[in-house]
Amino acid sequence: MAKFLIGLMVGKGIAYLAYRAGALNRNGGFAAGLLGTVVFGLGGVGWAVVLLTFFISASGLSRVFILHKTTIGKDFAKGSRRDAGQVIANGGVGGVLVLMTFFVERYLPESNLLAVLWIAFAASFAGANADTWATELGVLSRQEPFLLSTFKHVPKGTSGGVSLAGTAAALAGSALVGTAAVLCAQAGWAPISTMPLWGQFLLITVAGLIGSIVDSLLGATIQVIYFCPACQKETERHPLHGCGATTSRIRGLPWLNNDWVNGACTLSAVGISLIFLWMM
Repeated sequence: MAKFLIGLMVGKGIAYLAYRAGALNRNGGFAAGLLGTVVFGLGGVGWAVVLLTFFISASGLSRVFILHKTTIGKDFAKGSRRDAGQVIANGGVGGVLVLMTFFVERYLPESNLLAVLWIAFAASFAGANADTWATELGVLSRQEPFLLSTFKHVPKGTSGGVSLAGTAAALAGSALVGTAAVLCAQAGWAPISTMPLWGQFLLITVAGLIGSIVDSLLGATIQVIYFCPACQKETERHPLHGCGATTSRIRGLPWLNNDWVNGACTLSAVGISLIFLWMM
């Protein structure tokens, strides 16, 4: 109980500071506080470090060259202030894995499943970080991205668009979380695994990168995209574009917005990590 109360205070405190700093809006701050409480209170130091590695690096990058990125990706990006949907999409899977770890640790404290859940948890945030870094840094590339579905060039910021710079950024973002996870394991802040640390790093990093590729593939194929008749542009914004005109759906599943795609990214990274662990 004491650990949970500490996690509650720390989680809420960090969420409040992030809200005051402009990284979260009001409902995003509430969702982040809840996620932080679960991760900090039920997980522990290692889990908190992985979460903070993602959150701090992702929030920091969203504010780098913000004016330039706002101009380039204004038809697709939500903005630098994360809302509840974005928090849940990026961290919901990780939160569920922490809850699973809590119950396994309580009833099966010697189970090898604890190490599996830890690696899957790190992979989920590696995927979220890879996708965020690719988005935030990819739009700064001098080259126009292309869609994975058609290989045609599209405007910067388009969902599903990939570029060499964006892919390199995704790899770096995933590797950052992988490094944080391995350092936590080395410090004894994570469940002990039979897999060597270098193997954990590679698995988490690769799983995160593949998760971001799945995100791009979904964005290029079945994510919902709208069209603004006034600006003659594709956009993710609905029902109103930035100009005030009403947008209409031109492709994709009506319910599959960017938040669902981001959630699929983290879930894919977890799935890849579990498949590799099962094969070993």
